Amino acid sequence: MHKQFAKKDLTEGVVWKRLLVFFLPIAAGTCIQQLYNAVDGLIVGRFVGTVALAAVGGSSAQIINLLIGFFVAITSGASVVIAQVYGAGRERDVQLAAGNAIAVFALAGVVLSVFGLIASPALLRLLQTPEDTMDAAVLYLRIYFLGVPFVLILNMESNMLRAVGDSVSPFLYMVVGCVSNIVLDTLFVIVFHWGVAGVAIATVAAQLINMALLTRLLLKTEESYRLSIRQLRLRGAYLVNMLRLGVPSGLQSSMYAVSNMIIQVGVNSLGTVVVASWAMTSKTDGIFWAVSNALGAAITSFVGQNLGAGRQDRVKLCVRQGLVLSSVITVSLSALILLLGRPLLHILTEDAAVIETTYTMMLYFVPFYITWVLIEVLSAVLRGVGDAVRPVVIIGLGICLLRIIWIGTLFVLRHTLFVLCMCYPASWIVTGLAMLVYYRKGRWRDRTSLVLNH
Repeated sequence: MHKQFAKKDLTEGVVWKRLLVFFLPIAAGTCIQQLYNAVDGLIVGRFVGTVALAAVGGSSAQIINLLIGFFVAITSGASVVIAQVYGAGRERDVQLAAGNAIAVFALAGVVLSVFGLIASPALLRLLQTPEDTMDAAVLYLRIYFLGVPFVLILNMESNMLRAVGDSVSPFLYMVVGCVSNIVLDTLFVIVFHWGVAGVAIATVAAQLINMALLTRLLLKTEESYRLSIRQLRLRGAYLVNMLRLGVPSGLQSSMYAVSNMIIQVGVNSLGTVVVASWAMTSKTDGIFWAVSNALGAAITSFVGQNLGAGRQDRVKLCVRQGLVLSSVITVSLSALILLLGRPLLHILTEDAAVIETTYTMMLYFVPFYITWVLIEVLSAVLRGVGDAVRPVVIIGLGICLLRIIWIGTLFVLRHTLFVLCMCYPASWIVTGLAMLVYYRKGRWRDRTSLVLNH
């Protein structure tokens, strides 16, 4: 094998050790991100107020998850393409696929930015955003959408590096970005008193800094995935394979977001305290979702490289050992969240009603996180082998459609916070069992490396 491929090769060595070493920087990066989110919530909650917290974390967050989440999810399709050709040792294809991906997301970012600037008020009204948060939410969204091109390029560059086995560089630059965000939040909100606008400007500036650092790294590296300005163009074969694998992931993200937006309407109907508490839950239990997603990303890249190299034996080992690792992480983090949740909430906000409501939500959610293990690990494996469509159908029906039906029936009949929250555990259990049934049928095992047959 060429020496530059050996550096970040995931196709050799003890599976669980290679997976763990690859996963840890991704997990560390997501924990740093969650720490920033907690500090961000602290600054908004303490220095701007509950209404501002609801404006930043309520309907605005749902719109961002829907529109930006769709394109960010598509980057996973590009990363699978890059992982497989990298694992197969096809150096030229790695560079061309990378140039194609960056060009696609730069263009998509500009289009989405313009759309967001124009459509933000209408989207917020569609979600029945409370009037007392409307002006602040519009301002936050419009500033945030100015930075969307940076967000998409940043995510693509990070996924590109992970696809070739480098999980350390995205972590290091994420630390720089998060520290920058915290410093700028402090300056703009506490010192300059810019309120919600200051939070949004700090976020955009930090994303720009992070993206600039990653771009510089990719332009200067001597590895096969070096970013060349001349290669930044759309190419048919690479684009088709990227979209074939990425669009289903984007649709999955959008289905999550649409169902969550419908749930957000239910949340909004319960008042500003519940809206603020709903936003606060992501500050307290967000570390679980971040670490779980990090493990999923690690498994996808690991499986993609090994499938590209024809190492299906290592793919099967990754599944078994990934499930064990995910279960241990989930149980540990669930216990930690329940133990430290209330003290953390007292640090983040002084609003007693928000503290009690948020902790109540945590008691409804956290004990069921173990049911998410099957969904995260098995869907990550299926993405890595290129089985993109069927898992999306399972998740679309088992999570998204079930939640929508739940809100339209049970929540309408019994308009309580408990009924609203229970749609999540119910959907996790149903979808996890369905994913296990599909996985055990074993059709994915017949797949070989699928990309760039052109």
